[in-house]
Amino acid sequence: MRIIIAITGASGVTLAQRFIQKLPKEIEKHIIISKNAQIVFQKEENLSIHDDKDIAAKVASGSFKCDAMIIIPCSMNTLAKIAYGIGDNLTTRTASVMIKEQRKLILAPREMPFSPIALENMHKLSLLRVIIAPPILGYYSNPSSLEDMEDFLIGKWFDLIGIEHKLFKRWGEQN
Repeated sequence: MRIIIAITGASGVTLAQRFIQKLPKEIEKHIIISKNAQIVFQKEENLSIHDDKDIAAKVASGSFKCDAMIIIPCSMNTLAKIAYGIGDNLTTRTASVMIKEQRKLILAPREMPFSPIALENMHKLSLLRVIIAPPILGYYSNPSSLEDMEDFLIGKWFDLIGIEHKLFKRWGEQN
């Protein structure tokens, strides 16, 4: 499996880091980091980091086969650009290609409350089969720590991508 993880904005970057750390080693990971989300990543197996300014990177091509793209966190600026087809950086260009190629695109918008403009943009994208999956907790998993809450969110995103996991207790499961 091959997935693209884009990191935009500044708030929620640690959640993206944990998402990447929890991904199984055998998954090929391509990371796009916006200027505002610049952080240091250690080299891992199957991890490629792309400069968000490099709109000619291979992940921005329709011929680059991948299973999914997820943007954690997704800033409202990035979400709006995707909704209106503005591909002015690698993240938004790659997202446009995912929509064009009808591949799985998941956005984890990070701001709340959502403005009417943001909700309109999310609605528009959902009509294009983009999955809008903000980091909203499910308390039935009985989280007892920040890590438990993050594992729940990451597990829900893994479910959307089709990655098996045991990151949280599912509804109705026994301990």
